[in-house]
Order: sequence, then C-alpha cells, then structure tokens
Amino acid sequence: MTSKKYTLLAVLFCLFASTVFAQTTATRSIYGAGLDVTDANLISSKNLPQHNEFLAGTYDYPAKPRDMWEIGVSGGMFNILGDVRSVPSIGTAVHIRKALGHVISLRLQGMYGRGIGQNYRPSTGYKYGGSNNPWYERYNPQGTQTANLKFPEVFYNYRTIVQDLGLQILANVHNIRFYKDQTSLTLYALGGLGVTTWCAQSDVLDANNRPYDYSNIIKTQDYTKKKDVLKQLKDLQDHTYESPDELDPSIPHSSLFRGYYKPSVTVGMGLAFRLNDRLNIALEDRHSYVKSDLLDNVRWSEQGSLTRDFDTYNYLSLGLNVNLGNKKKRVEPLYWLNPLNYAYSEIRNPRLMRIPPPVLIDSDGDGVIDQFDLEQTPPGCPVDTHGVSLDTDGDGVPDCRDKEKITPTYCQPVDADGVGKCPCPEGCAAAVPECSVLLGALPSVSFAPNSNVLSKDAQSALANAASRIRANPTCKVVVVGYCAATKRQQQLSWDHVNKVITYLVEKEGISGDRFIFSSGQEGGDCNTVDLRAAAPGEDGPNTVAPPHPNLRKK
Repeated sequence: MTSKKYTLLAVLFCLFASTVFAQTTATRSIYGAGLDVTDANLISSKNLPQHNEFLAGTYDYPAKPRDMWEIGVSGGMFNILGDVRSVPSIGTAVHIRKALGHVISLRLQGMYGRGIGQNYRPSTGYKYGGSNNPWYERYNPQGTQTANLKFPEVFYNYRTIVQDLGLQILANVHNIRFYKDQTSLTLYALGGLGVTTWCAQSDVLDANNRPYDYSNIIKTQDYTKKKDVLKQLKDLQDHTYESPDELDPSIPHSSLFRGYYKPSVTVGMGLAFRLNDRLNIALEDRHSYVKSDLLDNVRWSEQGSLTRDFDTYNYLSLGLNVNLGNKKKRVEPLYWLNPLNYAYSEIRNPRLMRIPPPVLIDSDGDGVIDQFDLEQTPPGCPVDTHGVSLDTDGDGVPDCRDKEKITPTYCQPVDADGVGKCPCPEGCAAAVPECSVLLGALPSVSFAPNSNVLSKDAQSALANAASRIRANPTCKVVVVGYCAATKRQQQLSWDHVNKVITYLVEKEGISGDRFIFSSGQEGGDCNTVDLRAAAPGEDGPNTVAPPHPNLRKK
C-alpha cells in the first residue's frame, strides 16, 4: 500500500514538472493575453453602464470583466486526529470555484476520505464506554462492571469513511504584484462551513467471530519498537472492520449515509502553480472540525475520565484545476490577474489625458507673452514681434512718447519728446551731418566672464541700436572688442565681436558690409564690446579670420 502511495505522488509530480517546463509565455495586456480593457465583449450587461462611462472619461474605474469558472479534482493523504494513532490513507475531492474579485473567491467542495487508525500500545479504557461501545460489547457481553473484574488489554483500531460538502471563502493577495504583470504562483488561505458525515468501524472479531486474543502480542511502550508490534497486529487481524461505531443519541444519525452527520468548520492554506491560462496545480492542506469524539470510534480517555477531546480530520492534497469559459468573452479567474496592470498601463500610455488649457502670461499687455517679450513696455505702446517699443524714425524715443514720429535724420539728435532741431540756418540743410551725429551714442554689450552668450538685456540693446543703424544706411559701425594679452583673450575678443555682428546681420537684417571688425584692442574691458559710428573716411574689413580657432574649439 505504501509503495502505491509513493508511486501516485511521483506520477503527479512528473505531470506538474512537465507541464510547467512546457508552458509558453504570451504577451499580456490589462486583462491577460491578447485582451483589452476597452473590449465590451468582456463586460456583462449589468456592468455596461460603468464601462461606457469609463470609455467616455467620466468615470475613473473600468468595469469588472466576466471571468472564467474553475473546476478541479484533487487527491492526497487523509488523516483523522483523535485518540487512536492515525495511519495516512487516501482522500479525494472535487470543487467548483468562482472569483468575487481579485482577492476573494467562493468554492463549493465535496471531499471523500477513508481514515485508518491502529494503536501499537495496549488500552483498557473501553471498559468505561458503556454497552454502546463496540469494544465493551465484544469483550464484556454480560455488561459486568465490578471493581475486581480484570478487563483484557486491546489495541484500538478503526476505519472511518468521511464525506463532507462545504462552501469556502478563499482569500488570495499574492496576485497583487508591484514589479511583475502576472505571477505563476499564488498563496491563499481558506475557511468555510459545511456538513460532514462519517461512519466509523473497528476490527474487533477474528474470522471465527470471536474477539481477538492479544495476550501473545509483545507489549511495549518503547516508540522505537512500534514496528515490531504493528507487524504482529497485522498478522493477527483480518482487517474486516466488522464492528459498527458506538451509538451516540446526541449526534444525528442518517441511514442514507449509514453514519453520523454534523455541521463542520474548515480552515486551511494552499499554494497554486499557474501552468497556462487554462490549467493550474494546487498543493493544499485543510483541517476540519466537527465537534465530535467519535471519528476514530473511541471517545473516552485511557484513564476512564468521561471528558472528551474532540477529533478532527486533515486532508493534504495535490489537485489539477481547469478554467472553463470562452476566451473571447471571459478573462482568466480574477485571482490570477494583477489588479495593478490597468493602473501601470495607464501611467505609461494614457488613454485619456485631461490637460488644462495653457496659461500664457503677458504682463505688460502688449500682445507678446513674457516668455518671448524682450521689454516690458507701458500700456498702449506699439511694439515689434519681440515686444520692443517701436521707434519709427530711429531717434531713440519710442513712438508712444515721440511727439514727432518722423524726424529727419539731419534734424537729430532730438529732445526728450522726440522733436528735432529744425529748421537750421540757410544752406545747412544741404550739409549731411557726420555719422556720429546721425547715429548718436551706440550701446555697449556685456558678456558674462568666459562666455559668448548674449543675454536678453544685450539683445534688447542691440535691437535698439539696429533701428538707428537701419535709419542711416550711409553710416558704417565699428564693433570693438578688447584684450589681447594671451591667446585665450585674443580668441575670446574675436568671438565677442563676431557674435555681435552675426546677431545684427541674422536677427536684425542689417547688411554685413556696414560693419568694421575690430577685436583685440587695448583700453577696454575684456567682457565688453563697444559700438560706435565710423569716422569720415574710416574703413576696415567686416570679417576677420579667428586668431586661434583650435583654442576656440577646446
């Protein structure tokens, strides 16, 4: 018998291992392989309103999909834990299971077990059981109870058929994974109520219908010698289990089951291995309580006390479970799906994004947002596309304050109101003033130390100078950079001058031939570039080769 048990367990283990290693992986979406959270085919009619609100973006949570039912069959070791030493035997069970959510599920399970027990230590406690006890009836048919009567020693044994049907709640949280979309292993706890029936019998009589004579059995209290005693008992007994269980009027008895029946409570834990989207294997241990001391056909203590210690039974099993349902209309049971899948997928690839309208700040209200506005102008002052005040005649007075918007260049410079000094003496109108008069004082541009980047203030100053340069197309402008003590200073001075000229040509649209390139001069700040009007007859190149180009690259 023992070799058959081990053979059965080995076959089940090989089946589990071969199925696991043969498993193929599939790309899973929110609800499993190839399934989409927006698929209405997965939603029951009851949950369709929530599904439609979710798709419309008016509700944050997707509707719960229809999922498959699970049916399963299991087999394993069955034991009764009572007054008599239990011998592991075979049990089997079938169930149907339905998920209520990702954590809780309900299971209806029926179990059949055959419990066997055999003591290797002798007992006399049966004499306190009364006339209903099978051992008492066989060894003391007259019912004699005297202090001087010596009762023979016996070796308790039993065979009990146990059946139960129960509704259990299974709680599983191992599918909630933070770093993996789906687990192949889940741990669950279970508890439930049911009805248990049992029929217990003992092997008391030999083949001649007489009580066994145990006087020749070697008595021992040594646990290490129990195998010798058990072998003697096996050779003596015929294992017919002909003596029925003790009658107990306090427990309901059914002729249909040929035994007792009582409500039972079951608790346990299990470990399930997912093989694929249809199959899983579960290793489970469940323990049941029926509040009876008759599961092993012995209910009185060895010392004769009338107190009872209730028997329980245990079922350790390995089962194969199958998910039933159309894959196009149902997902896997929810206890296999990670409820965080939807949240993570929505974070990575949002289906609906609620973006607030952009707030574009325009502090001075000139129509150019602050991000691109180079000048904060008074209200109502016309500006260009950079937010800089317009100066139509280039006299240095913005149009919004210029009382003479078009002032001839030969009448400039102007006063604070933008009014030029006209008319002039007879004949002077024909004389053209020098460029230093026409252009006026041009700005200086400052750079940060060891930098060649134009700041916003520098760009604003160059835009102002550009308007005057454009208004006097006959004038050239000298762009002067300073410092030439080292190669680094010479190159940086060249970079500054080149930066200013490039900006005026590319950004302000002034012709490059109107500039005279002058870098590496003495008498100025190394981080400053000055602009001045060219003197009459003054000329020079508008581009110069960089003095140390390799140094500039570094």
